[in-house]
Amino acid sequence: MSPVSPIRIYAMILRYLYLLRGSWPRILELAYWPTVQMILWGLITQFFTGHSEWVAQAAGILIAAVLLWDVLFRAQLGVTLPFYEEMYSRNLGHLFVSPLRPWELVVALLGISLVRTLIGVLAAALLAIPLYHYSIFEMGLPLLAFFTQLLVMGWALGLMISALVLRLGMGAESLAWVGVFALAPLSGIYYPVETLPDWLEPVALALPSAHVFEGMRAVLIDGVFDTGHFLAALLLNGVYIAFGVAVFLWSFQSARRRGALLQMGE
Repeated sequence: MSPVSPIRIYAMILRYLYLLRGSWPRILELAYWPTVQMILWGLITQFFTGHSEWVAQAAGILIAAVLLWDVLFRAQLGVTLPFYEEMYSRNLGHLFVSPLRPWELVVALLGISLVRTLIGVLAAALLAIPLYHYSIFEMGLPLLAFFTQLLVMGWALGLMISALVLRLGMGAESLAWVGVFALAPLSGIYYPVETLPDWLEPVALALPSAHVFEGMRAVLIDGVFDTGHFLAALLLNGVYIAFGVAVFLWSFQSARRRGALLQMGE
């Protein structure tokens, strides 16, 4: 057994540094998680400091927020992870030797995303009933509206991220986690959008998720379904999903022309 060599260790560290330097998404990810956590929990703390009575106004409001946020997160991962699996196995090019069309792949990804989201979120929602004596299903029909809007937004994000991976390669795969959590502070999951700085409020209201969580609080606190927020989320989601599908199909055709479908993988 050869002795430990500092030169070999240095060479391997240098190798990983070169890999890191060659992928800007990996560099971004290093500072990303601490920054997002700091911003999110800073805003939560700031809101609760001046509104300590807010939680008492609606039992289980934080649990409802967590479960609905998970719909968006699972819907997005439900698109990106199956797509990544095809790329890891270098199977993407093989699939399109068959008569499969790109838009059929898109529909399949959205379908499996729905299944994965239902399995994941339904289990958590049912467990919340015996553990915390709270049922998110008490919201009734508004819950279906919130679920649908977050599901569609997750689909749009998943398609956009998959398109970026097609364009940039597997070095950008961390965007599946980075992308959706970047929107968490702006979505007003645990606090109203008005908690944000004034200049950020229009940015937040350009997200369907912000309207969904504002609508959720209106139902839980005031017992009112805000149709204004619902229609805004519906309109924005129409734009988002159309853009997501278009970008994915464009990136796919571009990768096919470059011959990249058979070259991507581990």
